[in-house]
Amino acid sequence: MGFFKRTEKEKEDATISPELRAVLPQHSGSWWTVRHLLLLNLMLLVPSLSSATIGFDGAMMNGLQTVEQWRGYFNHPKPSILGVMNAIYPIGKIVGIFPAAWLSDKYGRKSSMWIGFVLLVLGAGVQGGSINTAMFICSRCLLGAATAFIAQPAPILVTELAYPTHRGKISALYQTFFYFGAIFAAWSTYGTFRLPSTWSWRIPSILQGAIPFIQFAFFWLVPESPRWLIAHGRNAEARAIFVKYHAGGDENSALVNYEMKQIEENLKAESEALSETSYFDLVRTPANRKRTLIAAIVGFFAQWNGAGVVSYYITLVLNTIGITKTRDQALINGLLQVFNWLAAVLAGALMVDRIGRRKLFLISTAGMCMAYVIWTALTSHFTRTLDQHAGHAVIFQFTLRARGVSVTYGTTFIGLIIGQFVNPIAMSKLGWKYYIVFCCILFVLFFVIYFLFPETKGRTLEEIAEIFEGPSASRRVDEEKLGDDNVDDEKRVSRDSSSHAEVAEVAEEKRA
Repeated sequence: MGFFKRTEKEKEDATISPELRAVLPQHSGSWWTVRHLLLLNLMLLVPSLSSATIGFDGAMMNGLQTVEQWRGYFNHPKPSILGVMNAIYPIGKIVGIFPAAWLSDKYGRKSSMWIGFVLLVLGAGVQGGSINTAMFICSRCLLGAATAFIAQPAPILVTELAYPTHRGKISALYQTFFYFGAIFAAWSTYGTFRLPSTWSWRIPSILQGAIPFIQFAFFWLVPESPRWLIAHGRNAEARAIFVKYHAGGDENSALVNYEMKQIEENLKAESEALSETSYFDLVRTPANRKRTLIAAIVGFFAQWNGAGVVSYYITLVLNTIGITKTRDQALINGLLQVFNWLAAVLAGALMVDRIGRRKLFLISTAGMCMAYVIWTALTSHFTRTLDQHAGHAVIFQFTLRARGVSVTYGTTFIGLIIGQFVNPIAMSKLGWKYYIVFCCILFVLFFVIYFLFPETKGRTLEEIAEIFEGPSASRRVDEEKLGDDNVDDEKRVSRDSSSHAEVAEVAEEKRA
């Protein structure tokens, strides 16, 4: 099945649940030929650029470390100072992540993002105008805190607005925009490193505010999350969004009825079970403890899988194999980001529905482990001979979704902070031997993923509860809400039947 293609083949797609398949409208061609789906997916590019804003920073700091003018202006930072310059960014994120989550839950997914855009543009200006090390470090702390205000709600907003059969790919593609920002940053530093003045590093620093400025200009086009609106009693507004972007204006759409009903029932069941949510709810039940553990593992090991060394300290890595010229290091940094984006899109995001998230985790972890073993061996050989030729946020239910994403990002930032202090010092002291640590981590991580991570492809956000709480979860929700004696025909068919004919017949009777 082609990328986002919506044809008869989709009706037979085993990754789509029978209940959802039964109410999907039939389109004759690909998604870009359907006006409302084209508008929806183009609109989702605006919040998706939040990932690009995050990706800009690592590649920019990599690039700046290759620029002699930057090193000279800041007195050739020692590994410990370099660690502070990089670590202050995720420290700022930790400061911002919890107020961002609170704003996202109380005032809407978009509320904190507006604040983040303004702070990011301001922070980029301060960073570009830095006159000493202290000012540069403070600007990076502000940028980190500002990033949290867009990084926390953006993937939730994208996921909750996406068309049901596009959600898996859209959510995966959101992460790949990280490398779009990295490419922008890497080639910005490559294009300016020849400038003889401080503008060689000030221009890339100021450009860190370019992407959020573009988002700010177009963000008014993006609607609020329908799930958040329903959770706050604004059902009519939520339905209008679904009708416009999921049903192309069809007020009687069976898909819209299905989505509204499913969200309303799940939210009511969650609110009855949890009269007031808190972070303690993340570990209150076995299912939530498993969700939280997976979120923490994904977050922390996103930074401790070995990629962090290359993401922020490619200069130190290249120095270990004799590549020391500014031009060569900046060029490698730029080309690496292009390769990363192509790999993330083609081998990751576009395969997520076909292969599944769990298998992709396993394949990527095994691949990284083998790559690190080879890398370690080749670097060891070079240092001895000088031979250069040898060389899942959506797993939480709605009421805990913002807090669950905060756990993922929180553990990511903790892992990043530790890495920013440890990596430059370890690289300078241990050299290639430090890579052995990541070989061992990746080996263990493969088995953790194999035994702990479930597969979630082919399910709506509400149906994912069945994976963690058992196949009777959705049935139990219905019966707690409706009672066994007064479940009407349409609800019973929607819950139990996999037949399109039955669901269509009930929907037709209701319209009549």
